[in-house]
Amino acid sequence: MNILIINGPNLNLLGIRNTVTYGNKSFAQLEVELVDELKKLGFDVDFFQSNHEGEIVSKIGESIGKSDAIIINPGALTHYSYSIRDALEAFPGKKVEVHISNIYCREEFRKESVISPVVDGVISGFGIDSYLLATNWLARVLK
Repeated sequence: MNILIINGPNLNLLGIRNTVTYGNKSFAQLEVELVDELKKLGFDVDFFQSNHEGEIVSKIGESIGKSDAIIINPGALTHYSYSIRDALEAFPGKKVEVHISNIYCREEFRKESVISPVVDGVISGFGIDSYLLATNWLARVLK
């Protein structure tokens, strides 16, 4: 079983950018923690980050037939990327949208997700544990 974890714009700046909102763990630390956890659960992991919408769309398309599930934190693309939405809609496996911060307690524009209607669930506001909650759910539904 393979899980693709996709991170959108600026998530490579974790540990540097607005640590009050996003925490002190670096992007590299997040990757190590998630890959270790998923391997313990018996999954292969593909970890991907891009600041470019088209690269994310391409990665989703390439994962069809290769990945069983996607965990995606689209970052700011959450609010307007219909191309990512459409790519996710075409992906036949399980899909979880995650956010480190509680997007519903922030600026108005962050409260709208064009991604949410095409995923199985949304986890928001638990810091990087949002990813771990997603992995635990996937472990239950995919095994």
